[in-house]
Amino acid sequence: MPRWIELVVHSGAPQKRTQADDQYWPLRVTPEFQHWLPLMEPGCALVVEPGRKPRLLRLRETNFWEALALPETDHFWGSFDVVEASSAPAMRDLLPRARVAFIGDEVAAAEAWGIADVNPPELVAALDQLRVHKTPYEEECIAEANRRAAAGHEDLRRLFADGDRPELELHLAFLGATKQDDADTPYKNIVALGAHSATLHHVSYSKRAQPAQSLLVDAGACFAGYCSDVTRTWVKGGGGAGSAFAGLVAQVDAMQQRLCAQARTGLPYEALHDESHRQVGGILRETGLLKTSGEEGVAAGVTRAFYPHGLGHSLGLQCHDVGCATVKPRPENPFLRNTTIISERQCFTVEPGIYFIDALLRPIREGPLARTVDWRLVDALSPFGGIRIEDDVVVRENGLRNLTRESLPQGGGTLD
Repeated sequence: MPRWIELVVHSGAPQKRTQADDQYWPLRVTPEFQHWLPLMEPGCALVVEPGRKPRLLRLRETNFWEALALPETDHFWGSFDVVEASSAPAMRDLLPRARVAFIGDEVAAAEAWGIADVNPPELVAALDQLRVHKTPYEEECIAEANRRAAAGHEDLRRLFADGDRPELELHLAFLGATKQDDADTPYKNIVALGAHSATLHHVSYSKRAQPAQSLLVDAGACFAGYCSDVTRTWVKGGGGAGSAFAGLVAQVDAMQQRLCAQARTGLPYEALHDESHRQVGGILRETGLLKTSGEEGVAAGVTRAFYPHGLGHSLGLQCHDVGCATVKPRPENPFLRNTTIISERQCFTVEPGIYFIDALLRPIREGPLARTVDWRLVDALSPFGGIRIEDDVVVRENGLRNLTRESLPQGGGTLD
């Protein structure tokens, strides 16, 4: 028998930026709370008790510094008994008393409310598993988040084609096109021109325009708390190296779509990740970057220097959502964030890539495997940085629904 019969889920509170001053980061709502309520309000509590309609306790303290964010939808209000409390201490009197579990990051609230059982691991794990398989409502929220992100990606593709602009300007343009503040995005936008895209999470935006032939944008949007996570890579200009890199982008895009088509229920996601390395090995061989066979490149670990990250991750209320990495990947796949058996209603990303990262390629260049790589071609393509193509998909009984390609059909390519 569970040791708790009642549950309190806290919405969260703004976190201090530093201990040196009184500035706070914008609120990031507790995902377990947002799973049931698309509400961006601090200090709230969702109370679940057997035999009773769920209650939403809202904190209504007078605040003349900031206004509360309005929810994007109002469909949920009727599902809860809404009770307002004038202060956090007053809320304590509205909470259950016996065998209560508290879920949330705001441990101080649990202490103030006299709840001792905070984030019990078995309950947290069970709540995480509830989020692995998406309902039709959740699927449509993620689809809307993809539609919003598509507007930003299209705007940056156009701006990049029109001329040279600093990364900061492109980042701000994405926010404008998607109608988001920086704090509203599911993660910090990655906007990388040229060699900067060899840094997988490049967020140190250049503030001056400089000529570049490649642009990698990894940026998403949110709707009702649900995330999209989309990456596109574009090339412009001519020259032998530019044409070779554009060809490589086209091959990665085609590979990404093949991998989406190969995903199916019953297949371990790690097996799809292994397949992505086999296909990267084939592309490296076909383009001449790899002098041995693709299979030899995979076996020797060479593909992992060009493609070091995992194929993708679960997606939902968090960009790297929970519940799909309860089993550790094999040692050679340390960064793989999805190790489940693919099943119906899962939502995850598919994002293979090929990069020219000097720190990862140097050990090969200086070691016994140096002869297996065409270093002249590597040096010619290194100024372009790297390639990543990423779509968000939902598994259905008869295949995948690609939420990204519905509004952003092209995965990348040349702009000329």
